[in-house]
Amino acid sequence: MKISGVIAKSFREQFRSFWVLLLSLSMGPFFIFIYFLIMESSKPQYNILVVNGDSGLFENGQHLNYGKDLLGYFSTANLDIGSTPFVTTVIADRNTGMEKLKNKRADALIIIPVSFTQSLDARKHHDSLALTGIEFMGDLTSANYLISAVWANEMINAFALLTTNSKRIVEVTETALGVSASISSFDMIVPGILIVSLIMLMFTASIAFVAEVENKTIMRLKLSRLSTLEFLGGIGFVQMMVGIFSVVLTLFMAILLGFQYQGSLILMLIIAGLTSLSIISFSLIIAAVTKSANEVLVVGNFPMFLFMFFTGAAFPLKSDALFTVTGYPVTIQGLMTPTHAISALNKTLVMNMDLKSILPEITAIIMLTIIYFIVGAIIFKRRHLSRY
Repeated sequence: MKISGVIAKSFREQFRSFWVLLLSLSMGPFFIFIYFLIMESSKPQYNILVVNGDSGLFENGQHLNYGKDLLGYFSTANLDIGSTPFVTTVIADRNTGMEKLKNKRADALIIIPVSFTQSLDARKHHDSLALTGIEFMGDLTSANYLISAVWANEMINAFALLTTNSKRIVEVTETALGVSASISSFDMIVPGILIVSLIMLMFTASIAFVAEVENKTIMRLKLSRLSTLEFLGGIGFVQMMVGIFSVVLTLFMAILLGFQYQGSLILMLIIAGLTSLSIISFSLIIAAVTKSANEVLVVGNFPMFLFMFFTGAAFPLKSDALFTVTGYPVTIQGLMTPTHAISALNKTLVMNMDLKSILPEITAIIMLTIIYFIVGAIIFKRRHLSRY
């Protein structure tokens, strides 16, 4: 019954700290919205200019111009691959195209030669010596040019094979892992931002622990023969509920903005719950070395930024493994539980993997949570509980 009283008291105290609670709950949805605006405003578009110098030919009383057909094929192929933003524009001459390239108003210039139709037609009629050439022009140091040139080259080759009734020597097929074929840049950052919403517990949980010391109410709790485990467990339970609610709120905002998740929401809640416990346990360390809410707001900034920016939560981050344990890589960032939580959420929400596939991440989270809790509980008890 004592722990239920602590839980009820902790709920009341949490609502009294309205602005801290609001900060914790709103940070995840706020980051989701900001990243959505960034992704929408920075969507790539590759502008390809085409000079169709093909003179064509007459065959069976019809005028053939494969250069013109190629332009139509560009548009059709771009529609087939969805939202890939390749825009092809026909211009009159090379000089106009070069001027636009120099002024960064286009990424690549394609010049179709006069003999394009004649060469393809000869190839179609089994003239294996017939060759045609297409000129590409652009800034070879530009990534936009390289992407545009690779795409255009593939489309031209596909068009030539189709027109001459030829077959590829090697047929390449792609098999997407999970929903990676349709995932957007925005979808990729959502798992990390879900964890950001939990990292904000570092403030609410630390303040909830240290407030009892600052307000001297911990003395009354000790007089009621409340055990350390009951005290920590009661506050931790309330903070875990805040964390789970924050994750659900953030996920709801992401879905409203177009995020399409895969996998089980139950697994997501399990990961969120375990991660919340780990952040709360780490918050106990912060509360143990501070004596007031103001000190928490100062001291807590450093570990919060470490957890947010060096685990891949706010920004994608990858580092080399120091060593492996049964095949699972251990990195410096792996000492912080958000690293494993983000990996687990990516596997479940993006790759649609099952519980078995995320057992290494869950194991790592649990082990780190136990270490955080033991260290935090020992220091907190010695600094704040032993004096009463």
